[in-house]
Amino acid sequence: MKKYIELSLKETMDNFATFARNKENVKVINEIAGIIAQGFKNGKKVLICGNGGSSTDAMHFAEELTGKFRNERPALPAISLTDASHITCVANDYGYSEVFARGVEAYGNEGDILIAISTSGNSQNIINAVSRAAEKNMVTFGLLGKNGGDLNKKCDLQLIVPGITTDRIQEIHIAVLHIIIEMIERILFPKNYLE
Repeated sequence: MKKYIELSLKETMDNFATFARNKENVKVINEIAGIIAQGFKNGKKVLICGNGGSSTDAMHFAEELTGKFRNERPALPAISLTDASHITCVANDYGYSEVFARGVEAYGNEGDILIAISTSGNSQNIINAVSRAAEKNMVTFGLLGKNGGDLNKKCDLQLIVPGITTDRIQEIHIAVLHIIIEMIERILFPKNYLE
């Protein structure tokens, strides 16, 4: 078993190293953090969605903004579109492909930001949410994996994470989300961070 543990750790480290070496990834993270921070300054909000493990990442991202990340600061407006009663209601009435698009329709306004998380890029409910957000002139950010799937190039900004398996992709997704939150805090509340 130790051999497999070591192989898994090496694979994780290699994926992170590959991702970090790509300067375009750093540029996109910086850009989306800046867009979100400016959106908050302008009274906008973030919506975020994903399925399965990506759903928990969406909830985690939202609570770090509405609660706090590292330091005390005002709450920031973020909504995870993962409420179980909403999802089951919409899935029952409209089909599962509409569960996030209906949330975007309900809560999204022009200039708001949608973060769409999909390790495959092929989840129809995520694709529909991105399309609905585009119709409302929201900024869309895809946090994707593998080759980006059907969502590749359909978002205003996107990151495609290296990795063959969902778990390895999700490990980088949560790191990216944490970094985005940190950068938002550094932009909006610079006194909270010592260099």
